[in-house]
Amino acid sequence: MTEPQAPQAVVTSFLKALEDMDVERALGHVAVDIVYQNVPLPAARGLTAVEKQLRMLARLSTGFEARTHHIAADGNVVLTERTDVLRRGSFAAEFWVCGTFEVENGRIVLWRDYFDWTTFFAASAKGAGRAALSGAKTLIGKYRS
Repeated sequence: MTEPQAPQAVVTSFLKALEDMDVERALGHVAVDIVYQNVPLPAARGLTAVEKQLRMLARLSTGFEARTHHIAADGNVVLTERTDVLRRGSFAAEFWVCGTFEVENGRIVLWRDYFDWTTFFAASAKGAGRAALSGAKTLIGKYRS
C-alpha cells in the first residue's frame, strides 16, 4: 500500500487539476464527505454537491488560474493565499483569495475559500470592461479592413 501524498502536495495537485479544467482529476483529490464553502455562501456538502459546482464552473468558464502567493501546512491543515482568475472568452476577473484545506488520508475533506466580495465584483466589472473594449477593437478592425 502506498503512502498518501503530503497535505500540501494534495492541495497543490488539486489546484493544478482545476487550472487544467480537469474535473475528474480534481475530484480524485477529494473525500466523499468533502465540505466546500465560499464564505459566506452556504456550504456544498458531499462529493455529489461539490462535483456539481466544479462541473458548473467548467461549463461557464473557459479558464481558471490559481496564482499561489503563499502556502503553509500545519499537520493536515493547508492554508493558501492566492489570486484566482476566472476566464470566459476575453473576460477575466482576478481577485484575492485565502483558502483553508483539511486533508485526511490523502483526500481533501474541507475546502473553504474566503474573499472580499467588493473586490470580486470590482474585478468582474473590470473584466467585463476589458472584454467589451476588446470586442469593440475587434469590431472596428473588421470595418477598417
